[in-house]
Amino acid sequence: MKIGELSHRTGVNTHQLRYYEAQGLLEASRGTNGYREYDETALLRVKQIRHLLAAGLSSEDIAYLLPCAIGEEPELIGCPELIAAMRERLTRLDEQLAKITRSRTALAGYIEAAEQTGKKTYQLFA
Repeated sequence: MKIGELSHRTGVNTHQLRYYEAQGLLEASRGTNGYREYDETALLRVKQIRHLLAAGLSSEDIAYLLPCAIGEEPELIGCPELIAAMRERLTRLDEQLAKITRSRTALAGYIEAAEQTGKKTYQLFA
């Protein structure tokens, strides 16, 4: 199938499909006319990529994980290298969450302090 049909059948735009190919996540052959041609396995591969992207994985992470992927969701075969890579990604996400939580707490404190200062100032001049 050509890229337009793959796009239509997966709901992923052609620009993203070309990006997946450039990242080594998706393979296409070239017809004599130079057009990309995908086989039926590309449908499953695109669905796997989309699920893994939704899990917050980078295209680099996904390139590493795809050989261990089975099924649409996908299910990942638990080889030690795969588990180590996923644990590393999870650690990075936990660090990002902690940083966001600290930022949120600080911002909430500034808002509360500003509101209290504003109330006191308003009462003095009222």
